[in-house]
Amino acid sequence: MVAPETRGRGVGRALGEYVVQWHREQGYRGIQFNAVVETNTAAVGLWQSLGFEIVGTVPGAFRSPAHGLVGLHAMFLPLA
Repeated sequence: MVAPETRGRGVGRALGEYVVQWHREQGYRGIQFNAVVETNTAAVGLWQSLGFEIVGTVPGAFRSPAHGLVGLHAMFLPLA
């Protein structure tokens, strides 16, 4: 999550790339995020561009002020 005033400047991508690199260097076999809000298209798109796949969605698990109840994606990236 990045501050609204820094969106579009590559901060989220830099953080995501660092997370993936660090886990690879530490010998992890995969990374799983359990709660990516499905209506946060910027976050979903970023993680997908880094190779993560949506492996499941918990419907209605998050109350969005703008959208009401929406799903939470579990996203996974195999590293091995």
